[in-house]
Amino acid sequence: MSPTVLVIDDEPPIRKLLRTGLSTQGYAILEAPNGATALDVLKREGVDLVILDLGLPDMRGHDLLRAIRTSHPGLPVVVLSSRDDEGGKVEALDQGADDYITKPFGMAELLARLRAALRHQLAQRGERPVFQVDGLSVDLVRRIVKVDDAEVKLTPREYDFLRVLVLHAGKVLTHAQLMQAVSVSSEPQYLRVYVRQLRQKLEADPERPRILLTETGVGYRLRAPDDEARPLSTETSK
Repeated sequence: MSPTVLVIDDEPPIRKLLRTGLSTQGYAILEAPNGATALDVLKREGVDLVILDLGLPDMRGHDLLRAIRTSHPGLPVVVLSSRDDEGGKVEALDQGADDYITKPFGMAELLARLRAALRHQLAQRGERPVFQVDGLSVDLVRRIVKVDDAEVKLTPREYDFLRVLVLHAGKVLTHAQLMQAVSVSSEPQYLRVYVRQLRQKLEADPERPRILLTETGVGYRLRAPDDEARPLSTETSK
């Protein structure tokens, strides 16, 4: 059965673009030009994923996101935002959005982010005992981490940090989400220290990471399996 995507955007050209591009990839499309219509659709229809534009005419996109998270806590939401709306992206991710994409966007990137959001939803229904991507293997049951079949020793805090990223693989986690999850200081430099340490142990080239990626000004993302269609890193040295 095809996944059903609810597109929430007040711009008809954007809805048409998404309707055309997604339907050719087998998605069933529902549309809403505003927040009130979107909430009504969610009450009446079965929806597997939401694409949400933050700029709506009748309510803040963040308020609608909060309402969706209350009524449909496990429903994946990918946010559309303008290129310079860094604060809006962070706020949306902190409120539970699974990912974001910046306008203008390419359809290939959007499709990859939708696939990642759907994979994350499936993973949340039960932890995979072994996570694998690009030579990295994390056994969540035995707490064993390997790179190219060689075991890597992590400190307890490093492992906790990595485990959170594994459980949300493919999803951008903001600095605030990560600091809360691993109970570290609220100062961002502490996160950069852990990221640097993990990259030294997990990446073939820590200065050009392929697994633990930086989303500039927002947070970090662990590359998900079969995630090759997405951009690798927008920032490599932080």
